[in-house]
Amino acid sequence: MNCKLRPLEPQDIELLYTIENDRDMWNVGNTNVPYSRYDLENYILTQQHDIYADKQLRLVISVDDRPVGLVDLFNFSPAHHRAELGLAILRSEQGKGYAAEALRQMNDYAANVLHLHQLYCIVAEDNVASITMLRGAGYADETSLKDWIFTGKGYTGAIALFKFLYVG
Repeated sequence: MNCKLRPLEPQDIELLYTIENDRDMWNVGNTNVPYSRYDLENYILTQQHDIYADKQLRLVISVDDRPVGLVDLFNFSPAHHRAELGLAILRSEQGKGYAAEALRQMNDYAANVLHLHQLYCIVAEDNVASITMLRGAGYADETSLKDWIFTGKGYTGAIALFKFLYVG
């Protein structure tokens, strides 16, 4: 598998548009409004690709030069050397191991380039595939979050999983 992480490019507008406007993903993130292509293009063009400047880092997951998803570090805390992790894979590309490989690469980058101490991820408790993948990558569940995610039909719990990367 030729899976790579790379910065967002203007040609990634359709990938961003598809993922950001997928209403089924809104309840796992912090948005509930659609984004226009104009807004997303401005986002791409104004990023500095520097986690210290942007307070986040969004990379494209590319397989054989074809974008299949996104991996994010956000809620970055320079003072505490930690960030929250997010992963999104296009529906048509799920189940092919791309998320696990992107997670492995992001863990390595966060530890060895950014020198972060900790990554964490908050996952709906019924998202068994993501929880299994994160546990397989060394994330441990430390906290159960009751009624954490509003689904539009009620609340569901979540699990906060943590990985310690860098001790220094």
